Amino acid sequence: MHCEECAYFAYDEDDEAYYCSVDMDEDDYGRLIANKRETCPFYRNGDEYAVVRHQM
Repeated sequence: MHCEECAYFAYDEDDEAYYCSVDMDEDDYGRLIANKRETCPFYRNGDEYAVVRHQM
């Protein structure tokens, strides 16, 4: 799972860069950084058609 595929990976026109748009506080961010796991707990597939393809 990569940030580029995540629904929370949003483009900021002012900075002309992509950022994670998950609404998390300092404690959430600290746990995310301290946890050395490979996958992000906030990841959500940004592919709107994934469910449709799965149903076919």
